[in-house]
Amino acid sequence: MIKPSPRDRFALARYVVCALLLATAPAKAEDKTDPETERKAFQAFFFAKFPKVPKEEFGNGPYAVNEPMRKQWKEMMEFPPYEFALDEGHAEWDKPFANGKHYADCFDNKGQSVRQTYPRFIAATGQVETLEGAINRCRVENGEKPLDPMTGLMASLAAVMSESSRGKPFAIVIPDDPRALAAYERGKEFFYSRKGQLGVSCASCHMSPAGERMRGDILAPALGILAAMPIYRSDWGSMGTSIRRLSTCSFMVRAQPLKADDEEYRDLEYFLSYMSNGIPIVGPGTRP
Repeated sequence: MIKPSPRDRFALARYVVCALLLATAPAKAEDKTDPETERKAFQAFFFAKFPKVPKEEFGNGPYAVNEPMRKQWKEMMEFPPYEFALDEGHAEWDKPFANGKHYADCFDNKGQSVRQTYPRFIAATGQVETLEGAINRCRVENGEKPLDPMTGLMASLAAVMSESSRGKPFAIVIPDDPRALAAYERGKEFFYSRKGQLGVSCASCHMSPAGERMRGDILAPALGILAAMPIYRSDWGSMGTSIRRLSTCSFMVRAQPLKADDEEYRDLEYFLSYMSNGIPIVGPGTRP
């Protein structure tokens, strides 16, 4: 029996994922989306495209698919640039609110090893809640002002929660609720829809071109792309959350960035995180 070459496997995976995910025709009333089948096809695409990259490495983005960058990254990790954020985050996490309660009181398992379960669909609101949204909800419910969801102290708190979940695989749940499935579908539509003056989609950079160079940057695979969040980016010179990264991408394709914590961004996170189920959390992380 002739074994298919890596190129043949990649071509087959690309065909499957395109058939399942790139169809733009409206679904018929009797059709039903199967997120799990789509997730398996999505991951098969990347496993075929990067056959030498272990599954658990995809969260490291460009450092997983480009060896020269990986060597530089390993040197950088001797003194991680996000250490200051972890120090700030731990100090804030341990500080009580004015009412005497703590962040830990707002989360399952006192907030330890739960980052891999976010974003979550909240039945009471009928919407998706990101990790940053949960942190701000915790603050508001305890009489504190919400934080900027994109950077600063929020990124430091998210870094602490991500650190406690390192090695834990994404475990995003789409409950048996039509509103949850609709949020997943909206996130998928956002990912594949062309936007901005450049007319590109998230998929335009992070599916087939993943691993290739664009303007000096190596494009990260969409699989596991949120696993390292929050991240320290050299071009930012600071920490940023998933929301900041999505907003930056909107700007880069010359589209009007949405309001921070906009429902469309939250649904996109929901879709991407579900697609990455099984990929371990590696955050906080760093990028060029």
